Amino acid sequence: MNQHREHHEPTGSADQQQITLRSPAELADALPYLLGFHPTDSVVMVALHGGHGRFGGRLRLGIPRSPEEWPPVADQLAECLIEGSERRGARPDGIVAFLCQDPGPDETGQQVMERLRPLAQRLRTACGGLEVPVHEVLCISDGRFWSYCCPDQRCCPPEGTGLALPGTSVMAAAAAYAGVQVRGSLREMEARLAPWAAPAAVEAQERALDRAGASLVPRILISGSREQVGVETLTLARSLLERLGAARTGDRTGADAEDDRLIEDDEAAAVILGLQDRETRDRAAEWMEGPDAAPALRLWRALSRRCVGPYAEHATAPLTLAGWVAWSTGDDVGARVALGLALRLDPGYVFAQLLHQACNEGLDPETLRRCLREERVARALPGPRAAAGRTGPRAARPSRARRTAEPKRSRPGAGAGREHGAVRRGGQRGTRSRR
Repeated sequence: MNQHREHHEPTGSADQQQITLRSPAELADALPYLLGFHPTDSVVMVALHGGHGRFGGRLRLGIPRSPEEWPPVADQLAECLIEGSERRGARPDGIVAFLCQDPGPDETGQQVMERLRPLAQRLRTACGGLEVPVHEVLCISDGRFWSYCCPDQRCCPPEGTGLALPGTSVMAAAAAYAGVQVRGSLREMEARLAPWAAPAAVEAQERALDRAGASLVPRILISGSREQVGVETLTLARSLLERLGAARTGDRTGADAEDDRLIEDDEAAAVILGLQDRETRDRAAEWMEGPDAAPALRLWRALSRRCVGPYAEHATAPLTLAGWVAWSTGDDVGARVALGLALRLDPGYVFAQLLHQACNEGLDPETLRRCLREERVARALPGPRAAAGRTGPRAARPSRARRTAEPKRSRPGAGAGREHGAVRRGGQRGTRSRR
């Protein structure tokens, strides 16, 4: 489980329309609208409530590569979904599950279905062991679906059944009426946050990160200039935010490329290294609403893409900030993707853990926004209150974060992780906060 993160999806507006799904085909077609994106390489589980099977909580997890991981993963998924549903008010009366994976080289969709059959069976027994039946498990691969539960070959033939054309299903019509949009595939959403791959760009950015580390790390660890480095980081980040805000944006791909062009390698490197300090990161989290929010989200995405090569784990901070701004502005799907990637890089990163749990539990981000505003006001005041506000938002610390962002009941170990971590690059020590 250490390379995969689970996502709980609260009930959306499309299923509030009380659309009846009468077959495995309609259930398969509904999946992207239940999540807001097309899941790839994913286990998806959906809770059902009542005699008519009303959709409840949803959970998504990357399919573990090793079949040896499937039994404990299935047990944990069943426990998470059922306990999460109980925390939100009601134990599920049933569950439907989906296994979504594209074929590998020289593999067919039907072979994918057969390869994943033990995982499907394990999910059924794990849920059954907790006295919640699994009504259906579907495998979706290569544009087709298979049912692991339906024995009727008239509706679920061995060769699979083709998915409906996008936008033509009953669920698609209901989603369009409700204003629910499918954001593309999970792979496409993650690609916007992934490190650069072009060799020349990677090499240039890596050199810039080396230079920034050689300059900033001694100042932070030796000369005691940590606070000054934080001020410089935030000043530069604000300048980049305003630069992006003044630029026009087109489609997603074009906008990302334009954002990349507007940020110099050395500028990106300085901010990335500076954000490894949690207090600096906490101050940057204040750009979460109003005219700051959109360019801030673009900036954190762009900086995540700049964390290349041995600096990949440095993306945890900008990914967490991207997830926070997305959640703050109502984009729960984008928030879960960014926070999931952050936790994939560093499962012990506490700020990402708290935000991820709060987003999954459907909490209101306004509580955390209020804390950040209060910190900003406190810093502007003279005297002791200003001094208390200089160290970053208490909402990202144990004393207030767990009262502000953490669900009422946390999973064991959710707050685990060292106060500070360290990474080495070229024999030189670099700091990276895990909070």
